[in-house]
Amino acid sequence: MKWLIRYFFKGLRALLGPIMLLTDKLTAPRGIQRSEQEQQQVDEQTRKLALYQFRTCPFCIKVRRAAKRLSLNIGKRDALKNPEHRQELLEGGGEIKVPCLRISEDDGQVRWLYESDDIIDYLQQRFA
Repeated sequence: MKWLIRYFFKGLRALLGPIMLLTDKLTAPRGIQRSEQEQQQVDEQTRKLALYQFRTCPFCIKVRRAAKRLSLNIGKRDALKNPEHRQELLEGGGEIKVPCLRISEDDGQVRWLYESDDIIDYLQQRFA
């Protein structure tokens, strides 16, 4: 019975994943318009950020849309298909849970921020 449930949800994800990605692409939000100099400053700050995600995770899509709305160029790391990124997430953050934002502070410390709403709040407070 357990295997039946597992395969049901795998099939459901396989069916809905491409639909969610297409919808996301077709309804992509517009980004904030900044001057070239301001955008370069924001890009410099976002180099210290990395988003660990699964492509079709609805919460990851939510965070990516918020980043697009704020015109942020955050590096994305696929923790599902890339074993190196998955291991980094496990070792650094302590669990394999997405979305997760890796924040490298100016003093060299690294902070791992989980939960889509917390990540979006952080991005809005820092970059909006």
